Amino acid sequence: MLFLSFALVMSCAKTDTGLPKSQKSGGNIGEKTQLIIGLVPERNIFAQVERFKPLAEYLSKKIGLKVTLKIVPEYGDIIHDFLPLNLDGAFFGSFTYALAHTRLGLEVLARPENLKGVSTYFGIIFVRRDSGIRTIKDMKGKIFAFVDKATTAGYLLPLAYFKQNGIKNYKAYLKETYFTGTHEDAILDVLNKKADIGAAKNTEFDRMAAADRRITNELAILVSSPAVPENALAVRKDLNLTIKTRLKEALLRMNDEPEGREVLKKLGDRRFIETTEKDYEPVFTYAKDIGLDLATFDYMTEK
Repeated sequence: MLFLSFALVMSCAKTDTGLPKSQKSGGNIGEKTQLIIGLVPERNIFAQVERFKPLAEYLSKKIGLKVTLKIVPEYGDIIHDFLPLNLDGAFFGSFTYALAHTRLGLEVLARPENLKGVSTYFGIIFVRRDSGIRTIKDMKGKIFAFVDKATTAGYLLPLAYFKQNGIKNYKAYLKETYFTGTHEDAILDVLNKKADIGAAKNTEFDRMAAADRRITNELAILVSSPAVPENALAVRKDLNLTIKTRLKEALLRMNDEPEGREVLKKLGDRRFIETTEKDYEPVFTYAKDIGLDLATFDYMTEK
């Protein structure tokens, strides 16, 4: 199924022109046979699919429709290919949701709260402790590993950091910049000295650090961003109201029953909480402060 999803992703034409006429009405729940939910490549694609598979199976039982997962190769593809892939919704990072809400009018429903009771994350910029890099001046002529242009932690934070420190052209200031595609790879590239500096989300950094002491012992965090919502499920506004209601209720009530709690455990979370547009104000403010227009920003990562 994963390879079929990728084949569909790579063959679809890119577009973000709004909902087609055929999708303007919510339709009858009886007319739908499945609910297609997209995933971004937050970590290794195989691990990402395996992580969300139990949730898809659980939701299928609860809403009376088969929930099918489709993962995209890059963060920006979740917006570009939302319509060609016939997605009904997706788990969006905070920046990709801000972009998708602006361009596609999607509606956010819920997001997970981790085992510590936290439902947000923040971006970090990090280096090797033995690199000698501690300030923006030390970064001149170094190699920087971003994640993806459509991520808050992996791109928006560094853009703001450079602007705040008077760097108008970061590509000219640095020796080299590139995109790793996942937060996991950005962390590993700095750890393994492929890059001098990296950017990622703190939750991925903490997850990896718990499994590998080298990350804590050998990497140092220099900069942190304001907190933003954890990856949340957002759907088409025209999705059948009954389906939307069942979906939201199933997520919000998962922690009330044994089967739901078991699925949450596999996700590494304790519950889902209701999420609204207001929760994304820090992201919209962040973009505005650095002069980034969400309606026109070219969020597709250079090959």
